[in-house]
Amino acid sequence: TYKTTNWHSYNQALKQRGSLTVWFDPSMQWEAVPSGRRGRQQSYSDAAIQICLTLKALLGLPLRQTTGFVASVLKLSGLDWSVPDFSTLSRRQKTLDVVVPYRGSKGPLHLLVDSTGIKVEGEGEWHTRKHGGSRRRVWRKIHLGIDEETLEIRAVEVTSSNVGDAPMLPDLLAQIPVEEEIASVTADGAYDTRACHDAIAARDAAAIIPPRRNARPWKPDTAGARARNEILRASKHLGRALWRNWSGYHRRSRVETKMNCVKQLGQRLMSRDFDRQVAEVQIRAAVLNRFTALGIPMTVAAG
Repeated sequence: TYKTTNWHSYNQALKQRGSLTVWFDPSMQWEAVPSGRRGRQQSYSDAAIQICLTLKALLGLPLRQTTGFVASVLKLSGLDWSVPDFSTLSRRQKTLDVVVPYRGSKGPLHLLVDSTGIKVEGEGEWHTRKHGGSRRRVWRKIHLGIDEETLEIRAVEVTSSNVGDAPMLPDLLAQIPVEEEIASVTADGAYDTRACHDAIAARDAAAIIPPRRNARPWKPDTAGARARNEILRASKHLGRALWRNWSGYHRRSRVETKMNCVKQLGQRLMSRDFDRQVAEVQIRAAVLNRFTALGIPMTVAAG
């Protein structure tokens, strides 16, 4: 049992998440800087496009309504900036390099990894249960890595639904700067593969991954295999339940909670093109990190 110790500040943070205050810095680079290449130059910076798409994702607006909302906000702010039209937003979303802000933890990073599915096309769950699903039910899989201390999303990947969890772990780790120390990587048994353990060992991090039920020792020819054999030996000696408590594996539930937060911004993706879907998920991650920066609950063991 845990007790929250900062209810007052956390309550204020939750209230601020619903604030409609939008700040535009007049000194920001709204118009694009000339690239120096031949051909037509871009009219708007990546920051301007990301701001528009962020408001779109946050409020669940179609593209045309997004342009109208941004135009009204700029007018109320006293800024005479032009607004990208809906076709510009759609075209730039496909190649947008989304910036996902984060504060970072004070010490080494403890990364929690998991994945979930999100719908793109098809009927809702009630309609499917009542009448059966059509063949056009399309899903995407979101792979997340979050910071255990700050609960910020530090790595995100989007794949088709037929891609497994384990193959994406090296790509998630590659999004963490090489100079940043990773203390541990916590994931479920689906990540109990050689590639995952080798990728974690390559970052000098500890793997907290429960072995599969029928797990056998691996040939100790790599650092990842030797570390995994130690996990297998400890889980058999202590028992799986005790090993989970001893290793802190229960912390992985925090990334499952973050998955639910991602879907609070919409149970399905609005974009139909895969590259635009990737940008949409990355923008959701940026929005959630902004929310998290306002405040998170601080808990201690009760009693």
